[in-house]
Amino acid sequence: MTNPLFYAKILLFGEYGIIEDSQGLTLPYSFYKGTLKFSETQSDFEKESNRHLKKYADFLATLDLPEAFRMDIHAFVADIDNGLFFDSNIPQGYGVGSSGALVAAVFEKYSYIRRNPEEISKDELKELKKVFGKLESFFHGTSSGIDPLICYMNLPILIENKENVDKVSIQMAQQGKGAVFLIDSGSVGETGPMIQIFFEKMKTEGFRKTLKEEFIRYNNACIDAFLRKDINPFFRNLKKLSVWAYEHFRPMIPESIYNIWKKGIDTNAYYLKLCGSGGGGYILGFTKDYARAEKMLEGFHKEVIYRF
Repeated sequence: MTNPLFYAKILLFGEYGIIEDSQGLTLPYSFYKGTLKFSETQSDFEKESNRHLKKYADFLATLDLPEAFRMDIHAFVADIDNGLFFDSNIPQGYGVGSSGALVAAVFEKYSYIRRNPEEISKDELKELKKVFGKLESFFHGTSSGIDPLICYMNLPILIENKENVDKVSIQMAQQGKGAVFLIDSGSVGETGPMIQIFFEKMKTEGFRKTLKEEFIRYNNACIDAFLRKDINPFFRNLKKLSVWAYEHFRPMIPESIYNIWKKGIDTNAYYLKLCGSGGGGYILGFTKDYARAEKMLEGFHKEVIYRF
């Protein structure tokens, strides 16, 4: 049986803001991927994954999904009994959608109705996002459904607001002096505690005000300029976004990253932002001159995801 690969995702913009109705921009990241397979070696990893899928199948059996999105849970359970596992190199707790890829893979294989992502309409995307939110809630308690949607579609997605998402076109260049890149913080981040910190902060009127009036404005301006390939306003707003996060998202910034975050702002050589909920995992970097940024960030593991 040959199953499709489901790639990780990168949330370029929108972390936390999308909870409060900001825009978001996310794209698939093919460096990490996962697929459903049947176990042949019965390794510890495969056994653990198989046990995890069994718990997930029990959870799915309790859900009441809309008719158009129902899944063949009996077939899923039968395959699990035959050694099904999720073979993935997507790191967990790194903000690149490990649970999203699993959810997308299970839905694609066991949903009764087959869909071609290229032909899915904007209205269908909206419904699919809701369904994926239910399917992924097993892993995080609550879910927007965005991560599995990105993994399932394998296309760049613009999150317009809480309700609406749409497909967008982003041409990936192989060459260019500038780059968007990932930095490995060297530690794992847990989504739950970070989200909890955010909601605690949201109880403060001052934080709510600055999130809505500054963070969301800079975030949306970055997305607009990025999609238009308008470099100068993009980096102008990106710096504001990075400064804002350094001041207001300090608990979400891994300790290993504090100094280089500030260094980027002070030198304008690069700007950093959270990749997902933060607390560990990957941090996103943006620079007009990657060779210079790479030198300044010596000692950190980096991966380029986009050139311009």
